[in-house]
Amino acid sequence: MSKLVAKNLYKVFGSHPKRGVKLVREGKTKKEILKETGMTVGVNDVSFEVEEGEIFVIMGLSGSGKSTVIRCLNRLIEPTAGDIIIDGKNLTKMTKQELIKVRRTSMSMVFQNFALLPNRTIVSNTEYGLEIQNVPPKVRREKALEALKLVGLEGYEESYPDQLSGGMKQRVGLARALANDPEILLMDEAFSALDPLIRTEMQDELIELQQKMKKTIIFITHDLDEALKLGDQIMLMKDGEVIQIGKPEDILSNPADEYVERFVQGVNRSDLLTAADIMVKPWTTIGIHKGPRFAFAECKKYGLEHLLVTGEGRTLTGTVSIDAIKEAIEAGESTLENILKTDEVNRVAPDTKIKDIIELTLQSSVPVAVVNEDEKLLGVIIKGSILRALMTGRGDEDA
Repeated sequence: MSKLVAKNLYKVFGSHPKRGVKLVREGKTKKEILKETGMTVGVNDVSFEVEEGEIFVIMGLSGSGKSTVIRCLNRLIEPTAGDIIIDGKNLTKMTKQELIKVRRTSMSMVFQNFALLPNRTIVSNTEYGLEIQNVPPKVRREKALEALKLVGLEGYEESYPDQLSGGMKQRVGLARALANDPEILLMDEAFSALDPLIRTEMQDELIELQQKMKKTIIFITHDLDEALKLGDQIMLMKDGEVIQIGKPEDILSNPADEYVERFVQGVNRSDLLTAADIMVKPWTTIGIHKGPRFAFAECKKYGLEHLLVTGEGRTLTGTVSIDAIKEAIEAGESTLENILKTDEVNRVAPDTKIKDIIELTLQSSVPVAVVNEDEKLLGVIIKGSILRALMTGRGDEDA
């Protein structure tokens, strides 16, 4: 079961929001409703599901509705219509007291502007959420210190916010959210106010923290590179509507429309796509039990200079060249074992980034082999695979 589900979520700002929803459902556009009624459609029939332990990124340009959506999730903004379900419980049906409990125990939010209290020390800021829950001082101090250590701020506990850099302040905001040990972490443009280098550091740190914490994170951003780097899934919004939901490689490889296609045009695919995304079927292979004459026929058939050789269970054992095959035939050899080269094949894991494979494909005329931890050959990468992937986001021959 999904950790969080949003169903047919609407938010209309104005004096008669229910009427606004009715107009939307009748097919009126956002501009038409604004002109006719003065009301603004912030969120228009948004539905999505977030699995436990994943980073779900909601992205879009300014005015797309992404920040409104995340504030609807904890009802800082009241949805006009729709359902928000966490662990099977509908937040839109909860009383004020029930909602306060959920906010204090199940959800925490990290804001763009840090939202630190200037007259409190860093550790005091971090334990503030626990303090308003009436957690005993000793317990909340221990949790705050543990959270600060987790985000790399050990030693700064008694400092004040104005003594910290922007990146360190954002770490405090993250530590404050983590101190509550929330099941769901909401992050609204959390890194957008930071300098580029610090922002990159915080992205890397969040990925590292997530590997330890396994929290369910909903992350808002207007930056596609950030979305692609952090997101297990991405929801791209425009004018309050969902345009596409998918994994990063899906967004890159199969944009839903021209709007998404324009969005992804400038992305450096070599930083994002992996060997598994671009490998092709290992048709340039031959079993070790085959003889030189069959190997020679395969080379001629496909116009190859080399063949990858596999053993039992399709484990990669090495490579043979067409010149060595010819010599083996002339020498009357019946197997490939004497001409097998075991050190001329470049091997990569399925999750290796394209940027780390490019040089390997240029260095050798032998295809790069994609193997799993048991050395089983999963696919191969040829120069054409790299070129197609960089141009289209796909490495297969049909791209």
